Amino acid sequence: MLPSPLGASAAAQRVAVLDWAIAETLFALGKPPVALVAASDWNRFVVEPRLPAGTADIGIQQEVNFELLAALRPDIILTSPFSQDQEPALARIAPVRRFTVFEPTPSPLERPRRLTRELGAMIGAERQAEALITYSDAQFAACRARLARLRLPPVLLVGFLDARHVRAYGGVGLYQNVLETLGLQNAWTKLTNAWGFATTGIEGLATDKDVRLITFQPVPPDALPTLAQSPLWRELPFVKAGHMSTLPPVLMFGALPAALRFARLLTTELERVAG
Repeated sequence: MLPSPLGASAAAQRVAVLDWAIAETLFALGKPPVALVAASDWNRFVVEPRLPAGTADIGIQQEVNFELLAALRPDIILTSPFSQDQEPALARIAPVRRFTVFEPTPSPLERPRRLTRELGAMIGAERQAEALITYSDAQFAACRARLARLRLPPVLLVGFLDARHVRAYGGVGLYQNVLETLGLQNAWTKLTNAWGFATTGIEGLATDKDVRLITFQPVPPDALPTLAQSPLWRELPFVKAGHMSTLPPVLMFGALPAALRFARLLTTELERVAG
């Protein structure tokens, strides 16, 4: 019998993860990691699933606590290109395997599906991986069908950085992938960076189109009260029309679980405001 890609029984492996997209996919496949970067922030920014008690926080992605990680004695460490500079040091603790979690692809959500299959193969959960993909595709199709019954304007997806600046999402990012999957139009047609967002001032959101602004929690506490005093903000068409919605947090650098969460939240909100 051939050994598993991890060396011993895949079910018994202690896996440390330096990327949340990898981690949320492992959770969905029934293989929670024993250690995770920025674990203390998970429940605030990822939300679901809730992080199991006892998951070790090994620091932030750029400053891993190598001493703690070594003490945890992981069997393998999973990384992404975000942390590749640390891989030589990580390799002195345990074998390292890097996964690509983000890249432009010809069709929406192709990379998250591929990541799901790659992780499933690594941990011996190929059937669970295919089941997750099949389930996700069915949920996306159901959301698309629900939205197709509505008359919806384009949506403008933003994350507030402060009272004057936002990230506008589009391009090749996860949010845009989900919009395309659901058959929705993004009102942001300007350039974005390699990660699928552009940083702009509030004036960059000016448009004469009927759009719905969708923003994500957490919103800086002073952002909206400050903007309420801004003549520029008050004159934006979506502000004057009251076409603004705030969704709970969704991991922008996520994989299939984050995409599915976003699709559900967005569909429910657009149905609500459509009456």
